[in-house]
Amino acid sequence: MDTNALMMPVELDVRVFDELDRLLAADADLVVPTAVLDELEKLSSGGGTEGVAASVGADLATRCRAVETEEPYADDAVVELAESGEVDYVVTNDKPLRDRVLDCGTPVVGIRGHATLAITEP
Repeated sequence: MDTNALMMPVELDVRVFDELDRLLAADADLVVPTAVLDELEKLSSGGGTEGVAASVGADLATRCRAVETEEPYADDAVVELAESGEVDYVVTNDKPLRDRVLDCGTPVVGIRGHATLAITEP
């Protein structure tokens, strides 16, 4: 899961975990790079909708298993996991990140329509 995936509930009114249960197994092992957690923490100190969304995202991230990566930047950490084969899917709504992940051969779960997630295959 990347930063904007965890912020989708506030920013896009998407029930991310319900949608992931629908698309994937309900017992899927959801992971989040620690770099994403760091980014959410920084964003949550800001104001407005983005700060609220990041704060909610940080709370939601507790449903995921935190994993260390070599990369300190959140998007690069997600790509590192995709390249390593440690994840079966990446959840993101960030188009440049989506393209990088698809180039690694990893499917991406992202928004389709108003509040629905769908899988894009490489």
